[in-house]
Amino acid sequence: MPNNLLAAIDLGSNSFHLVIARILDGRLQIVDRLKDRVRLAEGMDDNRCLSEEAMRRGLDCLSLFAERLSGLQPDAIRISGTYTLRVASNAPEFLRRAREILHHPIEIISGQEEARLIYQGVAHTQHTEGRILVIDIGGGSTELIIGEQFTPQVLTSRKMGCVTFNKQFFANGKLNEKNFAAAVLEGLHQLEPILTQYQSLGWDTCLGSSGTIKSMRELLLAQGLDGELTLPRLEQLKQQMIAQKRIDALALPGLTDDRRPLIASGLAVLLALFQGLGIERMEYSDGALREGLLYSFEQRDSGQDIRARTAFGVAELYHIDKAQAARVEATAGQLFDQVAADWQLLEEGYRPLLCWAAMLHETGLAINYTSVQRHSAYILENSDLPGFNQEEQQVLATLVRFHRKAIKKGEFNSVLNYPDWQLWRLIRILRLAVALHHRRLDHLLPELSLQASDETLTLTLPAAWCEQNRLLMQNLEREQGYGQNMGWQLLLQTAHSDAD
Repeated sequence: MPNNLLAAIDLGSNSFHLVIARILDGRLQIVDRLKDRVRLAEGMDDNRCLSEEAMRRGLDCLSLFAERLSGLQPDAIRISGTYTLRVASNAPEFLRRAREILHHPIEIISGQEEARLIYQGVAHTQHTEGRILVIDIGGGSTELIIGEQFTPQVLTSRKMGCVTFNKQFFANGKLNEKNFAAAVLEGLHQLEPILTQYQSLGWDTCLGSSGTIKSMRELLLAQGLDGELTLPRLEQLKQQMIAQKRIDALALPGLTDDRRPLIASGLAVLLALFQGLGIERMEYSDGALREGLLYSFEQRDSGQDIRARTAFGVAELYHIDKAQAARVEATAGQLFDQVAADWQLLEEGYRPLLCWAAMLHETGLAINYTSVQRHSAYILENSDLPGFNQEEQQVLATLVRFHRKAIKKGEFNSVLNYPDWQLWRLIRILRLAVALHHRRLDHLLPELSLQASDETLTLTLPAAWCEQNRLLMQNLEREQGYGQNMGWQLLLQTAHSDAD
């Protein structure tokens, strides 16, 4: 398979999607699509535990996807899990088995990040003018975004999906006013916290993406209409469904067998959206999460990585000392480059994560200096960080949590897709960079030489500099002690210059 192909996999609550494409002159050219309705959320019980049967459906689908991915470069593939894999108690088990099949990490994205990527997918594939409202109804959640051109202005993810609503309100299989009314009422309840903000901001055009809205459009087209969704048309569809009394007996022109089980719950979610937000009309867009994932490749390659903008935004928001952040970031990057090969840290994603952690390690000063490392970790772990998936966000929080003071190993939490031993090595690099800049002065450090051998680091410094900077040397010696408690060794070696 040619190396210029990119692949995105969306592990949704109802369906798994694979899209393979090329990006030509900033435009997406789809060359293949695969889709399987695995009904993952349907197999999640009241304790949020996925059944073995549901996991098997998903894994069987991924086996087919793995065959299609054969030949693609690993860095040309993005695989993202959404609502069900965010909340399922045994999601780590599914993800472990999935990785064995795909041989590629799976990133779990937050609802906010899912909404952002959906908006990018729609904005890049649909010509729009003015402000647009984008709505995507998934199996477990619904994402709503208002934006202009390629920039989202507000976005949210609400817990109202066609699979979850089907289990909650249509489990008896009946199509009646009572079931629809209960589902719509819950949808309105879910929307209530965002209504004022969204209605006050307003929009010129409303676009809907993904399967539920596509199915509604096909039902309207089959009746000889133009496919534009309006509240009267949706109400008419509801009455047509109620007239047939049961979901399993539902027969409407344009309704496929695979969409029949969830069409009523999807319609209920749509009715709540139209009623709550006062939507007059909605058009369908082909763009969705997977297209947003594909365009994210181009943004990162062109130096427009949204994660970098997010990191700078956090630094601005918390009034971080930019000069100190820059010092620590530069030194952390320099030290990383010297040991990355020996320490097996050459994966593309490690260096930027280390540098962003260095930039943001003092975020917690906005709370207070005492336990700044804990405060920084809390802020980074619980903030909305556009562009970062959940694992990347946890890595940032983990690095800054252990950037100073004694290391309490029991407070370390493993991060999916990032081996513990690699995270500990990144932590050691960050700690060393922070320790070296304790005096917060420019042009203080000499040329640094760092070597790594297993868990031993050797830092070589000029002998004259060491004599002139006893306070910093004490700081490094203190760092030696912290490391010894972890079974690490930091050797401080002096080098004499020709002038000595």
